[in-house]
Amino acid sequence: MKVLLVFAHPEPRSLTGALRDVAVRELEAQGHGVRVSDLYADGWKSTVDRADFPSLAPDARLKVPAASRADFETGTLTDDVRVEHEKLLWADALILQFPLWWFTMPAILKGWVDRVFAYGFAYGVGEHSDRRWGDRYGEGTFAGKRAMLIVTAGGWQPHYAARGVNGPIDDLLFPINHGILYYPGYDVLPPFVVYSADRLDEAGFEPVAERLRERMRTLATTLPIPYRRQNGGDYLIPSGELRPGLEGADASGFALHLDGAVKIRNPL
Repeated sequence: MKVLLVFAHPEPRSLTGALRDVAVRELEAQGHGVRVSDLYADGWKSTVDRADFPSLAPDARLKVPAASRADFETGTLTDDVRVEHEKLLWADALILQFPLWWFTMPAILKGWVDRVFAYGFAYGVGEHSDRRWGDRYGEGTFAGKRAMLIVTAGGWQPHYAARGVNGPIDDLLFPINHGILYYPGYDVLPPFVVYSADRLDEAGFEPVAERLRERMRTLATTLPIPYRRQNGGDYLIPSGELRPGLEGADASGFALHLDGAVKIRNPL
């Protein structure tokens, strides 16, 4: 496999940085090709503004989706974005690695998504009609590819459990897993989450590292999170609402969008 790891942490000597090195070494040991986009080291520009759309007339109002589509279709998006497009098309699997800051990804990584997931590339593709509503949620540019998150969290694991004060980790990561990765077609694997990251000492690091190595060894075979496909019949088109009767006896909230009774929780 060919794997792109997008890394978002300002300190390479951090736990997140050490786990990145573990993941890359194990993937390479398994014979996979690996490329890393180190956003902080690369000085990634995280804000979307007029400079992102070279073909936009100076006196034109900036409408980001329209400008994104125009420059994508003409191949005039900025060089840094087009380089990331090439990496994503090259890769069979995408790993986003980041610390959980204020219950989400760091701003620089969100900015990578905002700029790289352009209209016509990651969204706004496919037929929109009374039968389909675009190639998204299980279909799209990245269909057939895999993706997963490697996340370090400062809180204790019980804080992210079903009754935890921080909210279930599956719910906190749903906007990323479902809304950013599954939306353009990736098969999304359960995340690898390290809890109490700031309290992890040298003795505790190796067991965590070995669990990560095992996840890298099974990157091609781990079952993805069973999200429902938008155009597979579970949703009404064009409203996008789940069909009545499919919610299941115990499902509510984000869990409504899991297919059937099988619910894969974070295994690590």
